[in-house]
Amino acid sequence: MYDQRVKVFIGLCVAMLLMCVLRLAQMQLLAESSVQDEIAKLKERRSESKQLKTLRGKILDRRGNVLAADTPKFQVYVNYQLSCYLDERVVLAKMLEAGRENSRTSREKVADEVEEKLEQLNRVMEECSQFGIAREQIETALQIQNDRVWKRRSNVRWARSEYDPNLIAKYGSRVSVPFPEAMADLERQFPDPNTRCVKIAQVDDIPEVKWDLAVATLQTEDDVFAAQIEFRDIADVQVLPTGYRSYPYGSAAAQTIGWVGPAQKQDKELFEDDPLFRYLGDEVCGREDGVEYVCESILRGRRGELVYDIDDQLVRETETQFGHDVQLTLDIDLQKRIEQCLTNPELNKLYFRAPMAAAVIDVDSGDILALASLPTYDLNTVRYDYGKLVNDPNRPLTNRAINDLFPPGSVVKPLVLIAGIESGAITPQEVISCPARAQTKPPNCWIFKQHNAGHDGMWENNARNALKGSCNVYFAELADRIEPRLLQSWMFRFGYGRQIPLPCPVPPDPGVALRDFRQAPGQIASTLVPSYTDITSFDQIPPLKTWHRRLFGIGHGDFRVTPLQVANTFATLARGGLWKRPRLFLDPAAPQTPVEDLQISPASLATVAEGMHAVVNETGGTAHEYFRGSNLYARGVTVYGKTGSTENPEDAWFAGYAEDRRGAKIAMAVVVVGGEHGGSDAAPLGRAILELCADAGYIGN
Repeated sequence: MYDQRVKVFIGLCVAMLLMCVLRLAQMQLLAESSVQDEIAKLKERRSESKQLKTLRGKILDRRGNVLAADTPKFQVYVNYQLSCYLDERVVLAKMLEAGRENSRTSREKVADEVEEKLEQLNRVMEECSQFGIAREQIETALQIQNDRVWKRRSNVRWARSEYDPNLIAKYGSRVSVPFPEAMADLERQFPDPNTRCVKIAQVDDIPEVKWDLAVATLQTEDDVFAAQIEFRDIADVQVLPTGYRSYPYGSAAAQTIGWVGPAQKQDKELFEDDPLFRYLGDEVCGREDGVEYVCESILRGRRGELVYDIDDQLVRETETQFGHDVQLTLDIDLQKRIEQCLTNPELNKLYFRAPMAAAVIDVDSGDILALASLPTYDLNTVRYDYGKLVNDPNRPLTNRAINDLFPPGSVVKPLVLIAGIESGAITPQEVISCPARAQTKPPNCWIFKQHNAGHDGMWENNARNALKGSCNVYFAELADRIEPRLLQSWMFRFGYGRQIPLPCPVPPDPGVALRDFRQAPGQIASTLVPSYTDITSFDQIPPLKTWHRRLFGIGHGDFRVTPLQVANTFATLARGGLWKRPRLFLDPAAPQTPVEDLQISPASLATVAEGMHAVVNETGGTAHEYFRGSNLYARGVTVYGKTGSTENPEDAWFAGYAEDRRGAKIAMAVVVVGGEHGGSDAAPLGRAILELCADAGYIGN
């Protein structure tokens, strides 16, 4: 009976063993089994991913010249798995863990490991010092990295512990609890510092413990080769290329191109839903408010990813998507020459160091060929010079061409004349007297203030002659005859008092929010509108008080404009009253910019053109003296222009357009901050800009 029971027991054991063997064979050999799938899923859940670097797209000018690009630079990277051995807290935790095993062998093993890692770190620091990086600088950077990661591990340890619920009630969420209070709570839970140190060190499943830190940039190919040889046997040190944003033209068009810097909190919200688009700790993005910022969703690349399972086998690979290029309408060579001429003391002896702005537009296409703002700065060093630049009283970081406001002075008079003729307030031949005496109503004419004279002694002060001589009495009286809301409506139709959109191309991801340049809309009302109010319709414009009309008629008072608005106004006049917004981006997929016919009569346009021609080309014209001797005439170019000057604040203007025999036209505007006379202080710069446009082939023979 006993033998029979033994046999039954042995049979059951053999059967169970056979079942286990068969099950094991199924798991190992049948690749399609559900168990194998479950194993694969388990492996993937325990997987590790390595995310690759992003590469931004290039910014190009209209001729394909590279304005901004990621240039590869090789750097020496040290992983936290090695740098942590400089952290006494990590070393202490390792020794304490070894001590718990009550094994002398374990403690010796850890001690040998620490000694080996410190030797490797010493090698890295010594070798990198040969590449021009001070040892102390590297050690400081590694310690900062260690502190950041230890702080993160400490915070995670507290979050995973039995923390005080009163802290959550006090601050609303776990992530809102200040770090010092979280650490005080952790100390309450683990009062023994050694125990607390071990608990923190056990947090080894967060991304930060795999961080790489760049400790040296290698300048030459020989340095790269030497570093690769020197560090080939150190697993946690790599020599890798990284994208460095370079700007080949330095300071040219700096405010328009913009620059990149470390991603800020508000930037990180842009791609927060995409793990391969979102910003990592050391990544950069465009800083407000140039093309780098506006086109961030186009320029930014999507990083690749390599996913490995627990057996270190590659299970998934996502290819890197390089950022798309953006092409501008700017001619960078023309832009650079314009910036140089604006600061040329031979052209502007008194104000060549003054802040200035200029805009140049191809009339037919609406392309912005140049958008200058001075003083400027070097895009390659702006991240290091930022503190100095942001505190500079001349505000070099501001794009004066679109974001600074100026009273337009007399450059608004062609528009006021059109409003007057079109509304029936005056006829082209009607005379408004400008005698050699003080006026009963302000303002007095500039010619009376400077020469105790009046325009009546020079000519019949009709429309074209008043424009030629920039008569304040004429245009103040004319504006006084126009109904205030009607005068404002003409200003608004020409683009004053509102932003001129310069939208970037459509991003490849339709789910990403579009950005536009931040622009000051200006002021065309008696009530000041906040600087960056989004004005989309004339109904949003506050009223103009009746007694303000006289000052607005000569571009004074609270009237404020941007240089781009002024240049686009003269482009509209050059097109015969066809308004279109200028464009800054060359995008083949973008629809054509719509053209709005302002319904200006040919007679009004002819009168204004005749007056602006006289400004430049006839004796007595306010810019004539400063255009004499220009080679524009010999090249078949005719210039139509208007000078302007203002008081409180003082600024000097020249604006206008030039046309050649083929019909090609360029419109432009330049303003000199602090300039006293539009003729002597701005007209020579306007002439030089138009001559540079002819040299570049946009107008002239």
